[in-house]
Amino acid sequence: MKHTTRTILTLLCIATTLHAAAQVGEHRNDLSIGLTGGYTMNKMDFMPKIKQTMKGSPMFGIAARYICEKYFTTICGVALELQYNNLGWDELIEDGTENTYKRDLHYLQMPLLMQMGWGRERRGLKFIFEAGPQLGLYLTGKEHISDQWNPSARPNGVVHQYGKEPDNKFDYGIAAGLGLECSTPIGHILLQGRYYYGLGDIFDNSKRGYFGRSANQTLQVKLTYLFDILRTDKKDIK
Repeated sequence: MKHTTRTILTLLCIATTLHAAAQVGEHRNDLSIGLTGGYTMNKMDFMPKIKQTMKGSPMFGIAARYICEKYFTTICGVALELQYNNLGWDELIEDGTENTYKRDLHYLQMPLLMQMGWGRERRGLKFIFEAGPQLGLYLTGKEHISDQWNPSARPNGVVHQYGKEPDNKFDYGIAAGLGLECSTPIGHILLQGRYYYGLGDIFDNSKRGYFGRSANQTLQVKLTYLFDILRTDKKDIK
């Protein structure tokens, strides 16, 4: 409940800021679409705890952005993406068995982010900050288990994750990131770093479930190319 309340308040603050900008800012009507790809490093926030290392995998998808306003020096817009991502976790097993375990969780994700930028709009560099909700849909998964397998030796006794499909196919949380954008006559190239904090649990967190929390925690480095579909026709835009 605390996480949900915090999320609602954050989104209300963002909406209020954009509304205020819309009242006094310089109007823009810039729509861009393109491709995005990068590398994802994921861990699961389990309770009870499970020792892990960061699990890495490539990601790719499509992206769109609409710039609607310039408020003083701040360029305001909204970014929407649809991306395919392999999340999951890689356990750090230290019980003397030399067991290894890695779990793939394949998701279709949709971040919807408020984006603010400072710098050049047409040619040159711009610094970017973005934040907003992200939704995900679980598609499929796979377990990678070592040939010699003895989960009964785990010192903490946490073995309920093995052989268990996610109870919840729908994932949701908050994403935020920083980046640099280089704008050229042939498009926009964005280099971004992003963090995703999952609010939804993949396993049942009710009294009947074993895990009190089982949510994705993601770091992402990505490169995006956007080309303009609509563009504000003003000679004084730099």
